[in-house]
Amino acid sequence: MEFSEEKLKKVDEIIARYPEGKQKSALLPVLHLAQEQFGWLSPETMDYVASLLKIEPIEVYEVATFYSMYNLKPVGKYMFEVCQTGPCMIKGSDDIVAYIGERLGIKPGETTSDGLFTLKTVECLGACGYAPMMQMGKHYKEHLTKEKVNAIIEECRRNAATNN
Repeated sequence: MEFSEEKLKKVDEIIARYPEGKQKSALLPVLHLAQEQFGWLSPETMDYVASLLKIEPIEVYEVATFYSMYNLKPVGKYMFEVCQTGPCMIKGSDDIVAYIGERLGIKPGETTSDGLFTLKTVECLGACGYAPMMQMGKHYKEHLTKEKVNAIIEECRRNAATNN
């Protein structure tokens, strides 16, 4: 397991932002690079990141397990990260999570057998005024209803079929 030459160059650039001996400060962005290249953060990937930053593996595990933005197991091509904090729950995020799970045949934290969808519940995504909402990659899907969820799922399936 090793970063591509391009990613290794980026890692060096990130580490260089910090004073000597403070390379642990580069951990979050380097984990993002690792997840981008390898798809998820396996123990081997986290050990590799630790070796690059010259820190103990446990220091990487502590960070990777704390933040919901890091995936500690393989995820689907489309990840539905549904907000479950107070405002979204009041506006029905629990119903949206249940509906997505029913439609896709999975529970939060699971991926469909075809590897297309992962359902995840997360803490506040900072868009309370658009509740209930979820994040898909870099995009927010807001004011969710069953109809909107159906349209999102179908759009993802169409995109996956045309990109294969």
